Amino acid sequence: MLRVAVVGSGPSGCYTAQSLVQLDPSVRVDVLDRLPCPYGLVRYGVAPDHEKIKSLQNNLRTVLEHERVRFLGGVRVGGDGVPAARLRELYHAVVYCVGAATDRHLGIPGEDLPGSWSATEFVSWYSAHPDAVDDGFVRGARSAVVIGVGNVAVDVARMLARGAAELSPTDMPQAAFDALAASRVNEVHMVGRRGPSQARFTTKELRELGGLPDAEVTVDPEELALDPAYLDPAGLPAPQRRNVEVLRGWAETPGRSAARRIHLRFFLRPAELLASEGRVAGVRFERTAPDGQGGVTGTGQYEDIPAQLVLRSVGYRGVPLEGLPFDETTGTVPNLAGRVLREGVVAPGEYVAGWIKRGPTGVIGTNRPCAKETVTSLLEDAGSLVCEGLTADPLVALRADGVRPVEWAGWRAIERAEAELGASLGRGVVKLPDWQSLMTAAHGNEAATPQKSTNCSRSLRSPT
Repeated sequence: MLRVAVVGSGPSGCYTAQSLVQLDPSVRVDVLDRLPCPYGLVRYGVAPDHEKIKSLQNNLRTVLEHERVRFLGGVRVGGDGVPAARLRELYHAVVYCVGAATDRHLGIPGEDLPGSWSATEFVSWYSAHPDAVDDGFVRGARSAVVIGVGNVAVDVARMLARGAAELSPTDMPQAAFDALAASRVNEVHMVGRRGPSQARFTTKELRELGGLPDAEVTVDPEELALDPAYLDPAGLPAPQRRNVEVLRGWAETPGRSAARRIHLRFFLRPAELLASEGRVAGVRFERTAPDGQGGVTGTGQYEDIPAQLVLRSVGYRGVPLEGLPFDETTGTVPNLAGRVLREGVVAPGEYVAGWIKRGPTGVIGTNRPCAKETVTSLLEDAGSLVCEGLTADPLVALRADGVRPVEWAGWRAIERAEAELGASLGRGVVKLPDWQSLMTAAHGNEAATPQKSTNCSRSLRSPT
């Protein structure tokens, strides 16, 4: 019997477990997660108003309920948790699916001012990640700037522009719902340093902005015209061409009366965050222009956009996991088809999948072939995988080490508690927002103190 530990229960971890049990009828898989709840970014990164994408949890649930798969939540690996070397003592192989756990920075003056956040921190807050902090994101803000033009940027702009009636049916935690429902933000600027033909949002996400009931989307036709591909989009790939068509339609549509406005801006590069009374008060952008090689160059012309809330959404990066090698340049674990490399040599029994393997690229579905490649490598190595002193059940050994996992029954108890909370508030399911409430629901009143991350809300950011 081959025993495998998969670290991470997001799509990448679940697809890894799925491939293992499909391709080897004797394998047993323990899916470990630092959080007491499974599904990773599908639970804590997908916007709460995206019910169709969030329904992917049903597919992942089927994997975790497989008779040869076991979910063990609340188990931190590395740091002050279970050492990576200990997992190698308990399992024939370990597959790390830990994603890209931090955000890229802008590297400009004022970036750390109060009121300036990564989009991940904002998403963590309204998604009830237990490490999230409620630091009054929208309190006192009337104008927000979102730096970036990908799907996450669209998500946060959309959440800022939704009203209470639209937010109430979601599973958003009550505190975030109350804050956003009372928000006075009426101007949202989503800004990209390049042109519309190079934006990374999908057309489906983009169109959702135009469907908000009490928000107007504005696009500056002069900025669109700066993009050579915008003037003749026929040569663009279909997704970018559709984006351009949507943007052109908005640019040509007369304005209408609305409570909120979302301004889509292009060819503006953030140069500095401006301060007033010790807090962010705006962003200074430099106008850019196409350089003829797919990039942009600065023009020396500047524009200030007032804002009391700034959210950066400019990409993600993996972080080192204690006990594993790490490539600082790529933000990944060095690997060969998923096999971990230590100083260029394959490390027996250690594997990676997802963003920590390939970098922050692709969509949720990209993780399926990525996981299958890693599993193929693992099963090719199966005959040589040796685990000295392997116990009959690693869970027994983990408990003996003082670890108290949240098993599947504990997760189902959390689900019931969230349904009950929502009913008591006159809403649907409402997420439990903190460690204590989650662990109490999972274990009862004897809830143990969880192993918490020092990365705060930055610890979740990968759809793997």
